[in-house]
Amino acid sequence: MRWMIRITAAVPGFDCLQPCPVITSLTATAAAPSATAPGADGPRAELTRLLFGEDARQVHEPWRRLGADPRFHRSYEGTVAEQTLASYERLRVLNGTLDATALARDPRRLAALHEWLAPLDGALTVLAGIHYNLFLGSLLDHDPHEKRPLEEFTTMERIGTFLCTELGHGNDAAQLETTATYEPDSGTFTLHTPTAAAQKFMPNTSLAGGPKSALVAARLLVGGVDHGIFLFLVPLTTATGTLPGISVRPLPVRPGSPVDHCLTSFDQVLLPREALLTGEHGRLADDGAFTSALGSRRKRFLTSIGRVTTGKLCMSASALGAARMAVVTAIRYSGHRHISGARAGSRTPIWAHRSHHGPLIDALVTVYAMTALHRMALDRWAGHDRADAAAAAAAERLVAVAKGWVTWQARDVLSECRERCGAQGLLPVNGISTAVADLEGTITAEGDNIALWAKAGAELLFADTGAVAPAEPASAGRLVDPDHLQALLHAVEHQLFARARVRLRAARAGESLRRWNAAAPDALAGVTAHAERLAAQALLAWADRCAHPATREVLHQVHRLFALRRVQAHSGLLLAGDRISREHVVALPDLVEQTIADLAEHVQELTDAFELPEELLATRPITRADYQDAFDSPTAHWHHGG
Repeated sequence: MRWMIRITAAVPGFDCLQPCPVITSLTATAAAPSATAPGADGPRAELTRLLFGEDARQVHEPWRRLGADPRFHRSYEGTVAEQTLASYERLRVLNGTLDATALARDPRRLAALHEWLAPLDGALTVLAGIHYNLFLGSLLDHDPHEKRPLEEFTTMERIGTFLCTELGHGNDAAQLETTATYEPDSGTFTLHTPTAAAQKFMPNTSLAGGPKSALVAARLLVGGVDHGIFLFLVPLTTATGTLPGISVRPLPVRPGSPVDHCLTSFDQVLLPREALLTGEHGRLADDGAFTSALGSRRKRFLTSIGRVTTGKLCMSASALGAARMAVVTAIRYSGHRHISGARAGSRTPIWAHRSHHGPLIDALVTVYAMTALHRMALDRWAGHDRADAAAAAAAERLVAVAKGWVTWQARDVLSECRERCGAQGLLPVNGISTAVADLEGTITAEGDNIALWAKAGAELLFADTGAVAPAEPASAGRLVDPDHLQALLHAVEHQLFARARVRLRAARAGESLRRWNAAAPDALAGVTAHAERLAAQALLAWADRCAHPATREVLHQVHRLFALRRVQAHSGLLLAGDRISREHVVALPDLVEQTIADLAEHVQELTDAFELPEELLATRPITRADYQDAFDSPTAHWHHGG
């Protein structure tokens, strides 16, 4: 009897490129045959379609191909400044492959771009998201102007950036201090930074990468009246320096992929009339008369920066792409990293140990759940009726919930994968440690997760999240029934929000912060439970769409492990609420272990379905079976930092 590693070709779900071989399970029995012959439209191909959608060739395939192109593979060689310039060069190469305007108008393709760029170059992902979504997308979302042509931005004659957050105003961005004062006589605005706290914080505004323009969020002042915050198009730099009245100072280098983050301020900078981006939320006549369909200055501001919602989807996608790459890297490494076996002189792959493969299977299942929830949020946002305010609000909340949950789960996945790769996982060239650092920025970008969830928690406290079946403890055997598991997840969510409401009402009336503080811990836990229930629900929806019984069974196993872990974590709450019995609590560990063992037999098809380009994986030494020889070669590119 010997340990076996099965390696076969995956079923292509996309065009071109050979899919990467990935280990499946290591068992003490002979390897079972492949689930389907290469090229057949079998379970693995079906998994790929579920992961990426029926329109994967249009939405995902163009960006997936970038992983096979050496021009997009990040190098770690050179100074921070040189690496930053290299990312800008990749941005220009990327721009030559696409229709910038069409991309900016399509949230699905924008999110997919981030998903596939993140494992390639974290800095490039940031630059692309700012230019195509926040900058160009915002220009397209507002009234066009003949004196504001887009060609210089679509051709990248000028690179776009986005200046909203200020040194003293982040999550309270509605209190921004930067001002743009209109002078009707000259038809110009004066853009000004009135205090040190009003300096724009962290945008990429240096000379790196070429001439830049920015959309600057500033308070529109007309005749002493504050009409709220709007966006203004502002040229920042030429090829050789900053424009008059503009100050740009680099911020300290942060961990992760280098981006030219800066502090930016304005000293009485004159702007032409067309610099103001207008729309239904606000328009300004030549004489200074202001009109708006929105009476609230806060709503005008949120409309102005509406692209931040699509940005949240892009941040989730970046985290998803990084986590997907990390889990495949760690699983591959565990298949060809051998340690001493039980018998003298024997060697066994570390995957053979339950202590090693168990956490990686949990991570893999989490990545599937992350993907399912992200697709649900993306579909809801891309397809919502903009005329239906309630539907728009619900879709926006789901996007925020998904952003928080996906990025936090990605942090856990990356941390686990890094540890499972030991010291190798610390090397930036293997991709995981750099992704860990990049993810911290993702968690904060487009709204700090906690702030997003506080808002979602307050809304969900009294929202209708669906009827919860009455308490009905079932036999332990029903803990493998997907519908029953969903009911338990729903019960956890319901009980957490019910407890939050009790705490809210028990707090002293008239003190809103005290009341929220009393409810917040349970409300935030309720948002987590809400996200997990929806992720599990989305996994089951995939299973229901399966044509192949084998695929359906694998997805039910994925759902089962994901749900059982959550039920296990909340077993005390469920026990107290009479939703499970003591016998259920005792049975849970065995059910979890059996499900992990079942899934170990399907790791190959689950990872093959990701369709990660082999050319990209090959740039990470530990994904290669010959990684020890590769590291020993003095000519290997990673010896030179790239």
